[in-house]
Amino acid sequence: MSSDLSRARDTAQAVCEHVGLPLHLDARLRETHFGEWQGMTGPEIVQRWPEEYAAWQRWQGFAVGGESPSQVAVRARASLEEWLPQLAEGDALLLVTHGGTARALVGTMTGLPAQDWWRLAPLGNTCWSTLVEDHRGWRLERHNTGLGPLLGPPTGAA
Repeated sequence: MSSDLSRARDTAQAVCEHVGLPLHLDARLRETHFGEWQGMTGPEIVQRWPEEYAAWQRWQGFAVGGESPSQVAVRARASLEEWLPQLAEGDALLLVTHGGTARALVGTMTGLPAQDWWRLAPLGNTCWSTLVEDHRGWRLERHNTGLGPLLGPPTGAA
């Protein structure tokens, strides 16, 4: 299952073709919507909203007119919870999404308070987290696995 945005969808399509499974797209797995900041670079945002950007960097606010991490978690979790009942014992579900959405989903599924989600490192490109459910709930087994942390963030990332 994948976000319908091309940067996630293209990756998911390649995986699905490799394993011979159909691709299911879901807009609820999209990246955080940054409202008035959407499509802008960090320096552009700082120029127009310096205080709001500083608060966002401290995890004490969110983008002007944009989604909060908790709002992102609600929509992404709803998508996940639609698919989980369809899995057979021992099956896995692969979600191809975006860094902010992945962080919010990991945070909410593991029961971390939203104010502590900043403690989860942002996912590097092409990296993943692994969540495992047992009788006690969801556990983060792996986080930021892959080459992304070695390559660093993309140029111009806000």
